Amino acid sequence: MKKKAKARAKPRFEKMKAHELAEATERYGQEMVVDEFKPMTAVARSRWERARRKPGRPKRGKGAKVISVSVERELLSRSDDLARNLGVSRASLIERGLKAVLVVEGKL
Repeated sequence: MKKKAKARAKPRFEKMKAHELAEATERYGQEMVVDEFKPMTAVARSRWERARRKPGRPKRGKGAKVISVSVERELLSRSDDLARNLGVSRASLIERGLKAVLVVEGKL
């Protein structure tokens, strides 16, 4: 089965006559002049800065610190089950636990 060709809005360059081709490609003959550019507006600057920013995790509080902690396997398995049931991540569950202990100890 043959695929139908999509209709093009403009004729292809190889089918154009010389004067049509010259007219269609006229803008490509111009040099790029830096003087034509203007300084960015405040809105454009903020958009540019947002686009340049590297993707990553959102900051929470004063930022997060990655740590390595050893946990007994059964305790980890039970905490993962609880986190799944609560609909939170393991890290969030551990964070909640640490905050609860700090509150009980009067340190938070």
